[in-house]
Amino acid sequence: MPNPETGTLPPLEWIRSFEAAGRLGNFTAAATELGLTQASVSQHIRFLEDRLGVSLFRRLQRGVELSADGEAYLPHIENALSIIRRGTSDLFGRPSKRLSISAPASPLALWIAPRLKLFNRAFPNIELSLSSIHREVDYDRGETDYQVRYGHGNWQDMAAIQLYQESLAPACSPKLLKGNPDLDWRELPVLSVKGARDGWQEWARNRGTPLPMAPSLRFDSFMTALEAARSGAGILLASLPLIQQDLKSGHMILLEEKPHIMTLGTWLTWKQDRPHNQLHVGLVKSLKKKKVRF
Repeated sequence: MPNPETGTLPPLEWIRSFEAAGRLGNFTAAATELGLTQASVSQHIRFLEDRLGVSLFRRLQRGVELSADGEAYLPHIENALSIIRRGTSDLFGRPSKRLSISAPASPLALWIAPRLKLFNRAFPNIELSLSSIHREVDYDRGETDYQVRYGHGNWQDMAAIQLYQESLAPACSPKLLKGNPDLDWRELPVLSVKGARDGWQEWARNRGTPLPMAPSLRFDSFMTALEAARSGAGILLASLPLIQQDLKSGHMILLEEKPHIMTLGTWLTWKQDRPHNQLHVGLVKSLKKKKVRF
């Protein structure tokens, strides 16, 4: 006896004919719905009954009705076809067009993601695919419609529009100063982030002030360093455009009023020959929404 888990399934056209006939209670109505002849539906069901070794319908003088085996089988078939329809629709049916964006994890999570609702509201039938970039070479390994890059805005064969100018300032969780409001923050633990942004040495040189304590925790991404700072682990030299929501909610506070404003910034880039249609304009407008003030 064949294993039901691995055995050959009946052809889908037989299954669809059975489901339609069982649901509608009529071979002719099933044929009309499926775009087949009544003879084809009847033949499909007869083949299916021969394969299963049971009668799925009782043939009556004025039509057909499900047998006990047919009534037991129909809900399983209806559920299976429903899963196929839903899966097909979810993966391939809804969006009429797709756009893809690749970006470093920090601006992707802290700048782009909070602004996507504006784009979705304007273009509900467009699917956005977002992917994180961890190294510069990753930009060349995948073809995406748009890339978010950090620099001066001059990449070969690319058009670019600045999303925000980088600005840095020491920030921490209020938890770190709780009970010690007059404490000099330079005596507190310092967090460091590897990457293209200026670090503590550049900040101190720009400000003309001594360096704070040597970093006690070092991170390879701004996102993880920010999570540590939120928990009260130390002082973060924070990207102000990326912590606007934290400052607004009170999860983070600034320790210096005057930020270090850099000549570099974060840019949305695309191939120069990309058409400037309504979709392009809408995406750019959404991602630049809400100017940051320092």
